[in-house]
Amino acid sequence: MLFKTLRLDQSRQVADLGQIFAVMGEGRDRLAHYRGTMRWKTIKGRAYLYRRVGIRDMSLGPRSPETEAIKLAFDQGKATAQSLHDEARRRIEAMAPVNRALGLGRVPVIAARIARRLLDERLLGTSVSIVGTNALFCYEAMAGGHFSNDLAATEDIDLLFDSRMRMQIVSEELSAAGLIGILKSVDRSFERLSGGFRVVNRDNYLVDLIAPMSKKAVRSPPQSLTQAEGDLVAAEIAGLQWRIDAPKVAAMAIDMRGLPVQLHCVDPRSFAVHKLWLSERGDRDPPKRMRDRAQAMAVSHVVRRHLPNLRFDDRSLEALPKALRNRVSELAPDEPGPDADW
Repeated sequence: MLFKTLRLDQSRQVADLGQIFAVMGEGRDRLAHYRGTMRWKTIKGRAYLYRRVGIRDMSLGPRSPETEAIKLAFDQGKATAQSLHDEARRRIEAMAPVNRALGLGRVPVIAARIARRLLDERLLGTSVSIVGTNALFCYEAMAGGHFSNDLAATEDIDLLFDSRMRMQIVSEELSAAGLIGILKSVDRSFERLSGGFRVVNRDNYLVDLIAPMSKKAVRSPPQSLTQAEGDLVAAEIAGLQWRIDAPKVAAMAIDMRGLPVQLHCVDPRSFAVHKLWLSERGDRDPPKRMRDRAQAMAVSHVVRRHLPNLRFDDRSLEALPKALRNRVSELAPDEPGPDADW
């Protein structure tokens, strides 16, 4: 059985978790607005209000009723946002054991931690999307079920880099350390391998940075998120332009500890098309081709049966090869299947 829908008790737990996770996200967004600190600084006998963000100080003017009101509003707003975030986080952590007991923990912990750090740095969902097998956790969350463990098992994560969305303003940490520094903040054992696009940790978990092949006749400069020395450089791979141009989706999944994580991935229809294309490439290992086809069939079936708002003939998918798009829709016929319940 390639896909099973959630039981009612599981669905209820996921819905409750999603509401609290949204509240925590609201608190996180508010905290981003109040990032840094405000303090009084005396210069030549006169007090000035300064706001510090990172290592930068900005004067907001001399002490006055107006600047005192600004500081009061900042301190109160930040405290309220922190309380909102922290209380939701405590409730989520209390729900984690129940999530595990209900069999809802799905995403590998290391993949979830990487996704959270990329979200913190405003990379995931902008210039970076999750592709490959880990995207199945996003799609199953959208559809309200679970893919079989055989389909979803993975020991790596693929990050698709869209250089068109390169951020003009990045955090000081990302600018200085690069993507590899962000990954090392998740697991210090990550080391870059030869080729420059891949890192591996002590548990042999791999992270690949990939991008579409350049359309330019002349060789383009390496595609990297930052200019940091020694940062990862994306491996340019044929067939990824469709995925860059396709719509993106996001959903709350649950990691193996029972904690929620927001995943941003390419559209599941694009995933199915790409996997079908890979399954027919003669230069790909036969075992991988077999799994590619199984994943294409499973995702196509889930889209047609559980996500009827996502149509394979949608105009938003015009960047995908039409012949492949039509064939993928035929992989999951509209006939009853044994996936209605556990």
